[in-house]
Amino acid sequence: MSQSQFLTYINEFMITRRYAKRTIETYIYWMKKYILFHNKQHPSSLSERDVECFLTYLSTQNNVAPGTQAIALNALVFLYKEIIQAPLTLSLDFNKSSRQAKLPTVLTPEEVTALLNAVTAQYSLLAKLMYGSGLRLMEAVRMRIQDIDFDYLCLLVWRGKGNKNRRVTLAKELVEPLKQQQVICKRFYDIDMKNKDYQGVWLPHALAKKYPAASRELGWHYLFPSSRLSRDHHGNNAIRRHHIDETSLQKAVKSAAKQAGLRKNVSCHTLRHSFATHLLQRGCDIRTVQEQLGHVDVRTTQIYTHVIQAGANGVRSPLSDL
Repeated sequence: MSQSQFLTYINEFMITRRYAKRTIETYIYWMKKYILFHNKQHPSSLSERDVECFLTYLSTQNNVAPGTQAIALNALVFLYKEIIQAPLTLSLDFNKSSRQAKLPTVLTPEEVTALLNAVTAQYSLLAKLMYGSGLRLMEAVRMRIQDIDFDYLCLLVWRGKGNKNRRVTLAKELVEPLKQQQVICKRFYDIDMKNKDYQGVWLPHALAKKYPAASRELGWHYLFPSSRLSRDHHGNNAIRRHHIDETSLQKAVKSAAKQAGLRKNVSCHTLRHSFATHLLQRGCDIRTVQEQLGHVDVRTTQIYTHVIQAGANGVRSPLSDL
């Protein structure tokens, strides 16, 4: 079996077991890197020592972040346990990456205003949700119509990073724009339901099995639908309407930052960083910010206190006394 055939087999294996598309792509990427690193030798002919060498290489030569090295390790653990059926031991000895995490890029409130004003109308609401509610990129584009609670001004985030669910705040200024967006979704829905080939929106396997009619209900449809129908990649080729492509939103934010004249390295995640920092600057309790962001460990949230303390809100420069 050639390398491409082997990776295709793994791809199909993961699809049939309902792994997320992004997880499949990431695991395949690192498996391919691993195979190429060992001169295209089949993983079944390699030992744990070869795994250790690859992981050490990522740390010492590629200088990858600890999180990146951990993802590569997870991919290889899956490969040997599920595909090769020779699980790796827990005593792997490799050079663990210790690269210091970068401080997040944070915009001032004035810079956020300039950025949001420069985002094109098509992506304006999404950008405002990421800043106003601290959403991750994929949490924003995967939002469903029924995930908005107007009565309590909050959004329901299902299966976020780490497969966690949470409630996040909703700015009252976004209530009317969101209701207008729901009207747009209803128009798409009415058109799709008249299409005899349309098989409803995609749902996680367990939900689709438990609620077989849910995929055709309006509330389960994406709040930011794609402009075109597509085939479901999960194996049955069903005709569905997916959410918008996240890369188009990323490009829109990058373009808006350039148009606004911002010199910082701005991405969609910068809006989430700015949300957290601005909450803390307003006196919000760090535990509350942790819950809003969906962090498991408060130490992850504390990086935003470092951003504040490193600037004008922290140590006073001696130059001011001259």
